Amino acid sequence: MTQQVRGARPDKTAARTDHRAAAGAAGVARSPAASRLLIPALAVLLATLCVVSAGIGAVQVPFDEVLGALTGTRTEHFEVLWAIRFPRVVLALMIGAALAVAGAGMQGVFGNPLAEPGVIGVSSGAAVGAVGAIVLGFSALGGWSITVAAFAGGFVATIAVYALARNGGRTEVVTLVLTGVAVNAVAGAVVGIFTFVADDEELRSITFWSLGSVGGASWAVVAAMAPFALLGLAAMPLFSKALDLLALGERSARHLGVDTERVRIVVIGLAALLTGAGVAAAGIIGFVGLVVPHLIRLVAGPSHRILIPASALAGAGVMLLADLAARMVVIPAELPIGVLTALLGGPFFLWLLRRTRREQGGWA
Repeated sequence: MTQQVRGARPDKTAARTDHRAAAGAAGVARSPAASRLLIPALAVLLATLCVVSAGIGAVQVPFDEVLGALTGTRTEHFEVLWAIRFPRVVLALMIGAALAVAGAGMQGVFGNPLAEPGVIGVSSGAAVGAVGAIVLGFSALGGWSITVAAFAGGFVATIAVYALARNGGRTEVVTLVLTGVAVNAVAGAVVGIFTFVADDEELRSITFWSLGSVGGASWAVVAAMAPFALLGLAAMPLFSKALDLLALGERSARHLGVDTERVRIVVIGLAALLTGAGVAAAGIIGFVGLVVPHLIRLVAGPSHRILIPASALAGAGVMLLADLAARMVVIPAELPIGVLTALLGGPFFLWLLRRTRREQGGWA
């Protein structure tokens, strides 16, 4: 008995050591000072961007009027601000935060900085739902028909990817990714068929929706998206510790008490919820979920306790900047915001791909 007890002690000690190693490997920021200051700095920057974004546009509104309108002071542009600018700012904030947090969660689950919400098929599934509603004339829900169809399509695609990748009560990351690639390809083909049979008016709607825009923002759209976005944004940080431990590998995470399958299901579900809500509200906006979490990781390290809230703030800021640029580049016209995020995100993705390959010494 004494020998058995003594033999068990190293295992417990090793588990505690592994747990501390997990905290060290996945939880220590690159710079403690940067980690402490990052979130307050991002919050101040985001508040400034909100005022700037609300004031700049085809109609210039002085910043003091913007601040006055927020406190209820009626000014010359009070109605413009509350009917058009403020809903647009809030919608961009929620979409940017939702996409960035979804990306952070996906990268944590897959253990790969190249992962993003599109991997699980939610964006392509939402595209099928929205384009199908446009071409088939689905209007049972009035002005919400396309939005609801997009949200439903994204969730159906996510469930399909997970169900097809599941085997023996478990899912492997590689199988999940490859299944997502296949579902994305099928969804793309379905969108192509709908586009082929669409008439000119439907094609314009499909093009506008597929390129992404917050130009249709209103308080009704904000109210429809808010419950889903807030639920996902509030729930994702609860899995920060589990995602840190997953950085050690699935076997080590299970050894340290993480129910890896449950964590994977919930985090992927939350990512689908956040991405589906964003796509349904503003169309397809790519690369935010890929770029923002990686930038935060470069500054403050891989700890999800910092990464997730910082990604929410930075993602909101990136969306505000992209929307501001979309409104200002070709005044009085407006560029689709998805075009700008793709123009910036595409080169960044290529740089990230080359950097990751160089650090790993090749893919073989």
